[in-house]
Amino acid sequence: MNYQHALKQDASLLWSYWFNMIALVAVCGSLVVAFYWQIAFNELPCPLCQLQRVGLILAGIGFMLNLRFGPSAVHYAIILASAMGGAAASMRQVLLHIMPGDTGYGTALFGLHFYTWGLISFIVMMIFCAVMLCIDRNNMKAAATTAMASLTAVIIYFFFALTAANVVSSVMVCKFGACPDNPTEYVWKF
Repeated sequence: MNYQHALKQDASLLWSYWFNMIALVAVCGSLVVAFYWQIAFNELPCPLCQLQRVGLILAGIGFMLNLRFGPSAVHYAIILASAMGGAAASMRQVLLHIMPGDTGYGTALFGLHFYTWGLISFIVMMIFCAVMLCIDRNNMKAAATTAMASLTAVIIYFFFALTAANVVSSVMVCKFGACPDNPTEYVWKF
């Protein structure tokens, strides 16, 4: 019976690992798309967009911690708090552009603006945390016993590179002060 219980626990740890891996890849993908739009179409992020990116990065840190150190309620709390903050910024921006005839801020992707996609993804993150807390309820004290896999390391380093690029981008748009409400050009150029 103990052997079957151990197999169950290992299987759920494996599911947890892959779900958190997919979530971190999705966060990286969201940041890549945002940077692509920023560079290719010169659509600089507004202050609320910057806050949504911060929410994505902080949630990504929670996913990364789950991958590196095993599932933890604290890691899911980081993701949940980050998703709530990002959702608040996204909701604020959605409400700013909800009036009929308002074209919104920036161009749309698949018919929705990035802040609407942000709200959807932050809501999905909150649901993800609720589901994963149920899946990982028996594994919260289990430490990750294996070394970090190559794929995990690549994704974590890529996430760190995207985070650093986001910091550089924010400094270029805002310098070290308040960000312009509707940025049209980089304030600080190399």
